[in-house]
Amino acid sequence: MASRKELKKNINYIAGELFTECLVNSLYVPGTDKQKADELMAEILKMQDEFISRISHTEPGNVKGFYKKLRADFNAKVDEIIDAMGKLKLR
Repeated sequence: MASRKELKKNINYIAGELFTECLVNSLYVPGTDKQKADELMAEILKMQDEFISRISHTEPGNVKGFYKKLRADFNAKVDEIIDAMGKLKLR
């Protein structure tokens, strides 16, 4: 199992990459819905805070299950954000 410090660094890195991609999309891709992009960037920041907080307050007892669920939840949220990024174009 990776250390909590490593997990936090990975979450920060992934959230930063998602935020940057969304920002670049908003600024440089013509036809992007700026309002949706701003909402998505706010959601990325909330996701980052939520998962860092969850790592900081590990549940005692079933630690392995806790981290397994955390990783599954994080991956699902990242997939959801990536799908939302694909829909930023104005229709």
